Amino acid sequence: MVGSVESATVVVEDGFSKSKKWTLLSQPAEALPEEIPVESFKTILPGLVNGQSEEAEKDVVVEQTKNFVLGKNIHGTCLEITEPEMDDDVTGDRDAYMAGILARYRKTLVEKTKFHLGYPYNLDFDYGALSQLQHFSINNLGDPFIESNYGVHSRQFEVGVLDWFARLWELEKEEYWGYITNCGTEGNLHGILVGREVLPDGILYASRDSHYSVFKAARMYRMEAVKVDTLLSGEIDCADFERKLTERKDKPAILNVNIGTTVKGAVDDLDLVLKTLEKVGYTEDRFYIHVDGALFGLMMPFVRRAPKVTFKKPIGSVSVSGHKFVGCPMPCGVQITRMKHINVLSRNVEYLASRDATIMGSRNGHAPIFLWYTLNRKGYRGFQKEVQRCLRNAYYLKERLREANVGVLLNELSSTVVFERPLDEAFILKWQLACQVCAIA
Repeated sequence: MVGSVESATVVVEDGFSKSKKWTLLSQPAEALPEEIPVESFKTILPGLVNGQSEEAEKDVVVEQTKNFVLGKNIHGTCLEITEPEMDDDVTGDRDAYMAGILARYRKTLVEKTKFHLGYPYNLDFDYGALSQLQHFSINNLGDPFIESNYGVHSRQFEVGVLDWFARLWELEKEEYWGYITNCGTEGNLHGILVGREVLPDGILYASRDSHYSVFKAARMYRMEAVKVDTLLSGEIDCADFERKLTERKDKPAILNVNIGTTVKGAVDDLDLVLKTLEKVGYTEDRFYIHVDGALFGLMMPFVRRAPKVTFKKPIGSVSVSGHKFVGCPMPCGVQITRMKHINVLSRNVEYLASRDATIMGSRNGHAPIFLWYTLNRKGYRGFQKEVQRCLRNAYYLKERLREANVGVLLNELSSTVVFERPLDEAFILKWQLACQVCAIA
């Protein structure tokens, strides 16, 4: 919300089935000093578990200490940009200075990567063979399937990657359209936009555990959005979905289905979602489903007995991130939708001599090459081995944490291990842990 600090809460399990809530109290941004004083952070004791009302809970507070700087750039360092001198000797000094900066930055990256634990990125990659291409400005402007008058592109790599994913999700070549996005959020923005264009008066439904980009899409497109409750696992609560759907059944439904939520790694039951839509009376022409498979959308096809994400079911689009499980060193993603839906978005762009149905105009032409390279090197078998390895490691971590009396949650189809927030802030920063409200027991 513009001009205000929204309530931010974190639930922490302490290993003994007790929970704590950390909350930053809402107040207008203009009323805040530049630096919030120490002890402005409060712990709310969990009165609700003792049968107290929410209002009663607000009265029980214990001071905690935490410094926050709001309303300004909070980075402690800035590498200033200055104008170069005309003198050649000074220019040489400048080059040496910049080389030193980059060398120190590389050392920082090496150290930070050693403790990269809180975010689901595959760091086991080597793209040295692609360094020869970094001297070119590769831009995939417009539609991947319609070549433009900009010749320095990588469409041939992009279409190869898209074909691979279309096969994975069982959609024939002539029936799909897609493109390589700049990030996972763009995939969600595009999928929901297609749904909105197909069903202009549709209501967006998404579980509370959905990625924030889903609700960002609702704000951007000015769509009515309904948040659906979740189960303890983080999976969408289809009983609540049915209630909310029934209340609004005069309007079409645009639904975001998660294949691995951001925090808990929960997988929504797509088949149960489809049954719920049918039960309420929705025919396939009155709903559109976008599948957000950011991390696990690529992993689940390689898990035995896992439910299938396939276009043989009445879904409209699927998106995944390329910089997570695939291991691309730059943010990117893949978005696949049905060809029959894309005509509502596609427009002629005269100066490109092409068409465009993407969210962005210019698109990173290097990302498709990186994805093409790793898909060729690993293939289906390689990814299957990596999926099994990730799941084994996640199970191992869960068991070790339980042995240490640490509250922990691991969903059956997930590689994301959720455990109680450590009390040591330095530990959280060192291991780059992502912390958010969630009950795990």
